Amino acid sequence: MKPLEVLLTVLLGIGAIQGLVYGIILWNNNRQNRTANKFLAAILFFFSYRLIVEILKLFNIGFYDFWYHFLLEYNWIYGALIYFFVKAYITPKFKLNLKNDWIHFLPVGIEFLWSNFIKSQNFYWDGTRESLSWLGYYGYIIWMHYPTMYIISGLLIIYYSFRSEKLLNIRNNPVFEIISENTIWIKRLLKVLRFFSILIILIVLIDLIFFNYAFNRWYHYPLFIGMTLITYWLGIEGFGKRNQLASKLKIVLSSKEKSQLDELSKKISHLMIEKKIFKNPNLTLNSLSEALNVKPYLTTKCLNLIFNKKFNDFINEYRIEEVKKLINNPDNNQYTLLALAYDSGFNSKASFNRAVKKLTGKPPSALKHI
Repeated sequence: MKPLEVLLTVLLGIGAIQGLVYGIILWNNNRQNRTANKFLAAILFFFSYRLIVEILKLFNIGFYDFWYHFLLEYNWIYGALIYFFVKAYITPKFKLNLKNDWIHFLPVGIEFLWSNFIKSQNFYWDGTRESLSWLGYYGYIIWMHYPTMYIISGLLIIYYSFRSEKLLNIRNNPVFEIISENTIWIKRLLKVLRFFSILIILIVLIDLIFFNYAFNRWYHYPLFIGMTLITYWLGIEGFGKRNQLASKLKIVLSSKEKSQLDELSKKISHLMIEKKIFKNPNLTLNSLSEALNVKPYLTTKCLNLIFNKKFNDFINEYRIEEVKKLINNPDNNQYTLLALAYDSGFNSKASFNRAVKKLTGKPPSALKHI
């Protein structure tokens, strides 16, 4: 092999291996974003496969030999996989419905069948045009001597990148809302893929129109190096964000429900501020609900939707504020911090330390300065 070919083999090999490794990790990740991670893993697998095919060609494997009929192109699947990855990433409990979604995978099915048909012409070709059918001859010309695969693949990625961006920009969705800061990396990825696809289309069209597609080898491998870089970046980003939530469910309230919860929130605030019910170390969700004369589920709903808090965090915030007031009162200088914590409603040193660290990010000793 020539030195340049060795360098290409190493570069493409690094991208392929990295894509496979991260793909396996993402495929086996069963925590958050399980379905989205599987789509992302599939993208990495197909990218890696494409890079491996190019590596084999550098070793003259796949050029009209036995492997030529097995190393097929799957360039037209990337767009659909990207789209479903984004859809699964931002849609809670997304499931692929083949009855409705099969149309998105039709291009790769066509590519698979057409590629097999074209490659099968080698069994009939004896060196003359007459040995092939009209469809076989012109199909081979269009498929092998024109940048058909690259142009259609690029157009599909561009189309699906725009569709994916539309999903990310949904407003006033009654089911879920997108956490915009958690989707910045996806928007950036879509722009890079779109730019890369446009670049490929422009280069192959310039070569086709002005040079009769004679210089494709000059830019063929640089484009695959670009694909290697994208695979590397996609693997790292996907791995780092594999458990990050991109959306949260919305609960739409009627005006009656909103009014009911607003009224309940006022009663809760009254019990906290005026009655200081939080100072009861045995306070529970049930006992608070009894004091409010409502069912516990309504109290939970009010805390979640009106105060945007969980019960323990809501109560502990009041207790911590009480500790801070007591600390700053000179009359309490003779008391320890733990004694003041007990007086504020905490029932143990461990629960006090844990609550302060969670809600303030600082140790209890720093409360006097907060």
